[in-house]
Amino acid sequence: MTRSLTRKLTLFCILLSISLLGCQTGPESRSVPAPPPKVLIIGDSISIGYFEPTKALLCGTADVIHNPGNAQHTAYGLDQLNEWVGETRWDVIHFNHGLHDLKYADEQGKLVAVDEGKQQIPIDEYACNLEELTVRLKKTDAALIFATTTPIPERAHGRVKGDEVYYNNVARAIMTKHGVAINDLYSFALGRLDTIQQPRNVHFTEEGSRQLGRQVAMHILAALEQ
Repeated sequence: MTRSLTRKLTLFCILLSISLLGCQTGPESRSVPAPPPKVLIIGDSISIGYFEPTKALLCGTADVIHNPGNAQHTAYGLDQLNEWVGETRWDVIHFNHGLHDLKYADEQGKLVAVDEGKQQIPIDEYACNLEELTVRLKKTDAALIFATTTPIPERAHGRVKGDEVYYNNVARAIMTKHGVAINDLYSFALGRLDTIQQPRNVHFTEEGSRQLGRQVAMHILAALEQ
């Protein structure tokens, strides 16, 4: 091999080494910020109301998603849970069922006056369903938060004031058994219903949903910090 060719090969090896080193230390190899924690909210129209305020409050801190549509009652939740959870690794799951379980409905599931139907999911069935839901959700390894069902006002169509207390008592016992955190939205809302809830309606005003959203965001942040 000639001296000139040897020098060229040596120079080629040096340049190749520099090139490879550049690839290893270039922009592509720089550390990429970790994606934000993922939070799933499961619930009915009450949660749909506080979802956007919660999402806005946690913007930049967590990626907050709501299950598609209305989560309705526990039987529907059991049927849809695999689809809602999917393959995502959730960091926190905030969930509730109750208002649709205790409502009075006709045979088609339509909300009707109390004397025209029966409770969609009787309390014993609610307990069994919620137990199974909780067990299945624990398998996700997400931090779980159960939100108690918000108060039913006097003369609310298709629901009886006070039924939510019995359903919440059942839910609290199940969550305590499984070590699930409780976001007591019932107690939070109870003392301020005149200012945050619509008259003779289980739904909340825009301001009421914002206040509920602050409570939800606070509990989610606490779960993320653990």
